[in-house]
Amino acid sequence: MTRFLADADLNEGIVAGCLRREPEMDFLSANEADLEGVPDPEVLALAAAGDRILVSHDFHTMPRHFGNFLQAGNSSPGVLLVPQRLPVGEAIEELVLIWAASDADEWRNRILRIPLP
Repeated sequence: MTRFLADADLNEGIVAGCLRREPEMDFLSANEADLEGVPDPEVLALAAAGDRILVSHDFHTMPRHFGNFLQAGNSSPGVLLVPQRLPVGEAIEELVLIWAASDADEWRNRILRIPLP
């Protein structure tokens, strides 16, 4: 089962829209996870501990922290980067598709930008 965790910088409308569209989706908001002010390496560790793919808008520092996280011998459920300019509706569609049509193991230790090619 594919489960998600929203980074503190992720537009809350994306999480709300996904859950409205697919109430069975397991998508933990940053607010629910109390992530405000939590450094990226700790967010990655929390996502890994919860076996949740991290969804973030952070193209600047998250890729570096993700690489460091893996180089330190950790495993990650994965990270999906959502451009801030991507319309919320399109982000929702992409995440719902990933949730419905893929296996969580497909994303393990990968960092990808959505929309997927």
